[in-house]
Amino acid sequence: MTRSSAGKARGTGRTTLEEVAVLAGVSTMTASRALSQPQLVSEGTRTRVEQAVVQLGYVPNRAARALASSQSRVIAVLVPSLSNAVFSELLDGIHDAIEASQYQLLIGNTLYSEAEEEKLLGIYMQSNPDGILLSNLNHSEAVERTLAGSRVPIVSMMDLADDTARMSVGFSQDAAGMAMTEHLLGRGYRRIAFIAAQLDERTLRRADGYREAMRAAGLFDARLELMVPERSTIALGAELTRQVLERIPDCDAVFCCNDDLAYGAVFHCQRQGIAIPRQLAVAGFNDLSASAWMVPSLTTVETPRYRIGFESASLLLQAIEGRAPAQRRIDLGFTLRAREST
Repeated sequence: MTRSSAGKARGTGRTTLEEVAVLAGVSTMTASRALSQPQLVSEGTRTRVEQAVVQLGYVPNRAARALASSQSRVIAVLVPSLSNAVFSELLDGIHDAIEASQYQLLIGNTLYSEAEEEKLLGIYMQSNPDGILLSNLNHSEAVERTLAGSRVPIVSMMDLADDTARMSVGFSQDAAGMAMTEHLLGRGYRRIAFIAAQLDERTLRRADGYREAMRAAGLFDARLELMVPERSTIALGAELTRQVLERIPDCDAVFCCNDDLAYGAVFHCQRQGIAIPRQLAVAGFNDLSASAWMVPSLTTVETPRYRIGFESASLLLQAIEGRAPAQRRIDLGFTLRAREST
């Protein structure tokens, strides 16, 4: 029977592992071992199997392998945005941490939506992932039930869980928001506005830190907050800054929940002839690549996105392999970058 007719007999047309084994002159079990545990076979055998794979165009059936081994070799990753540089750098760290392993990533974009997170997690759980990486701590009841029933290791990224039994890697968003506000207060600013968009849980925690610092200074005024659910953009930052200055003429500083909004604030001031920082100080969050090179350069909070991704994936791999991690809650901290805009 030819390979073509064998494929028709199977009804799929896909090359099988048995065909790879025949071409390589080894048993099916040896061919499987050469692909899944190459360190256990001789170099010559591994080379013959790899050549057969290339020649036949064989694609491993991960579902069948997962059933046989009870491991899928898949890690599910959910982030709220694939276009945001913050999360692309997070994914770079995750990729580099697992590159030497035999795990593959299933990456989902939740679009900052609980419903989308529920849908994606439901789909990804069908692949029986060996572990899950999540970019937030709080979830809907449906997601919490799914995670509890998965019985696989889960690591939350970007923030720190209060419950030390949960694995998390990141930094305190509250403390970072407080640190930036205290920096502005220390520079003599008193009417400090807080501008925010998207309103995900990380932004809300930064707002908590801002409020705590302003209350401690006896300067909290709810009118200084302008928080909207729209997607964060430079244009929105300019518009929100315009609105703040219109309703709070004596505002002397704006703390933006991210650098995109802060760029918009700077551009609005430049268009309106508002001197930064003499007439209005501007601060951001995340320290994106352009922040140090703007004119004036932007004061912001540097967050270790790549390291968070790398350490989160490394922690998850330890848990998947059954090794007790030295730490389940890893605080990587943040750095306040004081520059010309304040």
